[in-house]
Amino acid sequence: MDFNSLVERKRERFAELEREIADPALFENRKRASEIMREHSSVKQLLAQWDALEIAREQLDQNRELAASNDVEIAAMADDEIPDLQKRVAELEREFQIALLPPDENENRDAIVEIRAGTGGSEAAIFAADLYRMYNRYAESAGLKVEDLESSPSELGGLKESIFRVSGESVFKTLRFESGVHRVQRVPATEAQGRIHTSTATVAVLPEAEEVDLELKPEDLRIEVCRSGGPGGQGVNTTDSAVQIMHIPTGRIVRCQDGRSQQKNKEKALKIMRARLLEEKQREEEEKYSAHRRNQIGSGGREEKIRTYNYAQNRVTDHRIGLTLYNLDRFMEGDLDEMIKSLQSADLQERLKESSLA
Repeated sequence: MDFNSLVERKRERFAELEREIADPALFENRKRASEIMREHSSVKQLLAQWDALEIAREQLDQNRELAASNDVEIAAMADDEIPDLQKRVAELEREFQIALLPPDENENRDAIVEIRAGTGGSEAAIFAADLYRMYNRYAESAGLKVEDLESSPSELGGLKESIFRVSGESVFKTLRFESGVHRVQRVPATEAQGRIHTSTATVAVLPEAEEVDLELKPEDLRIEVCRSGGPGGQGVNTTDSAVQIMHIPTGRIVRCQDGRSQQKNKEKALKIMRARLLEEKQREEEEKYSAHRRNQIGSGGREEKIRTYNYAQNRVTDHRIGLTLYNLDRFMEGDLDEMIKSLQSADLQERLKESSLA
């Protein structure tokens, strides 16, 4: 494929971006400045990759010429280097093609993660708590920060619901494929007969929305303050700190009561509300743009069964890419790297295939 004309257009665009960045007026619009700076960085990286590819191709051509030389020693040396240079060119071509793929505007965002117990009663709530712990362990090992936003505990140490924010480098890009239905097969602690039960929990990973992405108008919000609920005897019962926010146009409701500060609960509730509304808006736009498209990884919908955790066989299987790992014990301790990288690789392969077909 001939990329020369495309690269030339990218060089022209890079020059335009340089001129825009040099204009101090650009930074009066924070959102526009952020978009320009992000595009500038992306185009700069793309051009650097193209230059590296051109150098590697030139070296390969030179070695092919030398391999045909009458000087036997020089020809042999040049011929020995050709396989490595061919491999290098192929790798750089692939990297360049990947860089040409349209970026996901959400991939560098932080994420709001929502875990809810599904079918299975108390065991489903215990599994939801296990998933919460698993993601916390992963975040800790990956140098990410977790901030609890809202939770609803159940009996036996489980969680009916947990909502938390994960911040750090490219968090949404890393965790996005965790969205869906997670299924566990194991013998519950409450099962006297030793029978294996199947329970589920749902996970939703939402890109965190910024105020510039989504304006929440005061007239569209109904904010109510009420008494927090919790297990008897806890101080949370004695404060009017719980905050419930309704987004009137959509009817969406978010309630936060984890913190003792009414203001902090309000801020947390607004974060969750923005993330949910942004997800809904982006999903609608995506469906309009590509209603027919359903890639290998799936839609990321909350209703889609994506993974099975089988404790008897120490096995975890991701049904979207057919990957089975026999390290469930380590997986539940946050060792998710192999799974996450495999999902990202499968998604990349699908996007490259779609790009070539287009």
